Amino acid sequence: MSRVLVIGNAEVSLAIGNALEKPAFPVEFAAGDADALLRMRKQSFAVVITSPDSAIAEDLALLDEMRLIHPGIKCIVLAAQSSTEEVIAALRARVFACFTPPFEPAEIACLAQEAASDDEPGNDFRVVSARPGWVTVRVTPRLINADRLMTFARKLAENLPSEALQDMMQAFREILLNAMEHGAAFDPGQVVDVTAVHTARSHVFYVRDPGPGFRHDSLLHAAIANPAEDPAAHTRLRDEKGMRPGGYGLLLAQGTVDELIYNETGNEVLLIKYIQPAQHPD
Repeated sequence: MSRVLVIGNAEVSLAIGNALEKPAFPVEFAAGDADALLRMRKQSFAVVITSPDSAIAEDLALLDEMRLIHPGIKCIVLAAQSSTEEVIAALRARVFACFTPPFEPAEIACLAQEAASDDEPGNDFRVVSARPGWVTVRVTPRLINADRLMTFARKLAENLPSEALQDMMQAFREILLNAMEHGAAFDPGQVVDVTAVHTARSHVFYVRDPGPGFRHDSLLHAAIANPAEDPAAHTRLRDEKGMRPGGYGLLLAQGTVDELIYNETGNEVLLIKYIQPAQHPD
């Protein structure tokens, strides 16, 4: 049975536990870090969710201690705030996911449930290069890893205004899923490379998949290839091929970022969102 340990008595912690608790995922609440370690020495937990009142550095120190007890523990970090350096540290420490306010208890509970029911060890991320302004990770193409990566990507793109951030994240998710599904065929033996670059005037995501790329005439399963007179043509083709519902990724991404650029073969993509420069009075 996959147990989940929630640390802290904050309102958000209780809301996450209540949203998560099911017969298959019994939840326990720890008053603090010391209590959490004591409980872990008595029984096994699949996932731990840290207190939203603790700092990321404190959570990573706690994670080191928890792994001495249970090396395979998956940790979802909640923190009041985060810096780029702290997000990088969390990636290097193989944190499962990272959240800062505003917390969405249902979203966090859903990811915790996925983590608890997943038999893989949760170390599907490898940091290739990381410094403030440029972070590259290599990730195994699995749906759960897309959800995990989104929590870190959002933190790395926080320099964008809220509406632009929402647009960028929507586009990034669609391109990431396309890379995992069509480029890597959800093959656990393959990897997808993702780079986040922050400049003074823009945020850029670069995604590279191991696939052979595509030609425009091979995209009939995608909404972007639909003729104007038949905007749902791709849905019928996807049904015929037994593909999952969708196909709107490229179209959505194209409409929500400032620039979307492919390489010649189509297996590398740049997503660019510009930050409006501050207006100075004359």
